[in-house]
Amino acid sequence: MDLSVGRLLTLIELLQVYRQLNAEEIASRLEVSPRTVRRYITGLQEMGIPVEAERGPAGGYRLRRGPKLPPLMLSNDEALVTVIGLLAAQRLGLSASGAAVQGALAKLDRVLPETQRSQVQAMQDFVSLGLSPVARDHADAETILRLSTAARDQSGIRLTYRSAAGEVTERLVDPYGVAFQCGHWYLVSWDHFRGALRTFRLDRMLATEVTNSTFQRPGDFDVVAYLRQAIGEAVYGTRCEVLLALSLDAARSRVSPTDGTLEASEAGTLLRFSADDLDWAASFLAGLECDLVVLHPSELRASLRAMAARLQAAARGPGRRRAGVRAQAP
Repeated sequence: MDLSVGRLLTLIELLQVYRQLNAEEIASRLEVSPRTVRRYITGLQEMGIPVEAERGPAGGYRLRRGPKLPPLMLSNDEALVTVIGLLAAQRLGLSASGAAVQGALAKLDRVLPETQRSQVQAMQDFVSLGLSPVARDHADAETILRLSTAARDQSGIRLTYRSAAGEVTERLVDPYGVAFQCGHWYLVSWDHFRGALRTFRLDRMLATEVTNSTFQRPGDFDVVAYLRQAIGEAVYGTRCEVLLALSLDAARSRVSPTDGTLEASEAGTLLRFSADDLDWAASFLAGLECDLVVLHPSELRASLRAMAARLQAAARGPGRRRAGVRAQAP
């Protein structure tokens, strides 16, 4: 019987994960015909894998409890994405101690064949992820699972939340989804306390509890797009307004939604953003590499002039500094 080993192993994994699947469901996942599925089932049974078939409209195939199954088998591509996924989870702050990631890697090491084990070890030692930004705080995996499950089931959540100012409040929210952005994990939800959409950082959640309330999530809601917009519109520090000599499309290709908001105008594109440090804001604007006019605040113009003077001095090179300009001590 000519059977695909890869698909047979995938079929075993499907039967391990799902309690019962019918031929059509298996065929859809394996991208084969129901007739081929029946051949695969027969092949597994001939190899001693205890697959049971149940007839009838609600019937299907399932594994009998307690069988001794083959070891985990991953293709090179599957092993690569698994290890990279685990390393990425660590970089994204999903485990404060790294114990969960190291435990998962240890289990992979224990069940993989010797050839793949050495390849996976090489990936761990010599593949680095330069994710930017790295997580600035650690997110509790249990909290992410609870919130994402509630979002899927459209169940309400009761939050005990501490704001950036240290104020602790109780919130009832409808969770729309969880996303990672700008170094932090966020929940995007409808806040019944405020009567509006709100974002909550997971590291500021003191407690989360699923309630019996249900809600209807908008079908076309984009969690990541909303989060980026909310971060870009956040008001803190000094509010800046700058007119860019760019079309709206060109500005969008240079300015991330998390950096600020863009609005088309007759003279170009109006950029609005907040900054705690105007010297940083000057560097950000210089990096856009376009003509611009600072509308507000005037202090930002001073930061740009100071930056221009430093760059001009650096461009002159050693021994060509203007009188009165001295190198600053490091």
